[in-house]
Amino acid sequence: MSRIAARFAQLKAEGRGALMPFLEAYDPDPATSMALLRGLPGAGADLIEIGVPFTDPMADGPTVQRAGQRALKAGGSLAGALAMVRDFRREDDETPVVLMGYLNPILSYGIESFCTCAADSGVDGLIVVDMPPEEADELAGPAREQGLDLIRLVAPTTHDARLPKVLEGTSGFIYYVAITGITGTRSATQEALAAAIPRLRRHTDLPIAIGFGVRTPQQAAEAVQVADGAVVASALIETLAASLDEKGRARPDTLRKVLDQVRGLAEAVRGARVSA
Repeated sequence: MSRIAARFAQLKAEGRGALMPFLEAYDPDPATSMALLRGLPGAGADLIEIGVPFTDPMADGPTVQRAGQRALKAGGSLAGALAMVRDFRREDDETPVVLMGYLNPILSYGIESFCTCAADSGVDGLIVVDMPPEEADELAGPAREQGLDLIRLVAPTTHDARLPKVLEGTSGFIYYVAITGITGTRSATQEALAAAIPRLRRHTDLPIAIGFGVRTPQQAAEAVQVADGAVVASALIETLAASLDEKGRARPDTLRKVLDQVRGLAEAVRGARVSA
């Protein structure tokens, strides 16, 4: 059983949902980003999503775009993200790690080499934002051979006739994009999520995590009341960015501020179904 499947099975047995915080690799610098990654499990992260810096992040809103720009300026790359996961695995062999990014860096790295290195580094799953199912075969085979879950994005506009194609070959979990648009710009209503998630469940037995617009502890709690996980990205990056000095460097309290925010989200997620 993969780490992702094992973690969701564990959470299901415990009767609670998953918190999946996001960090951009190398934002604002390698050392701070690595310290944040190491601190996330202890702050309550059940799974971790790592963004791979890219020059043309078409699905990302301004907050994540700026994080990517800081990361690229600090030397961030796909190879650097893999190195972070390798370092993380020296201390944590249980917390699932998912890389989220775009296809061009993978093509540049070489698909088979990338999948081998990702698995060797301890990556568990891949979310490739700009790779439609019709063009996924080139990556899907090598990823499967290396035991990497290929996680699909499903949008509110994905209609029932297309869902089987989108879900074909998907493993790990389904990432439900809660809004039509880019990350961090607005949030879906609880009513919209309550209508959307049962429709997905009719097509898959995989866990469903909700992202794009989950910002507050209340929204994270609402997400896991109808789905299996909540992904929080822009809100955490905003906290990190606001803590930086005038030259964009981390201050002594940067790490504490972000991890305290994760703790608040985790507390809400863990109590969501008890209070529902």
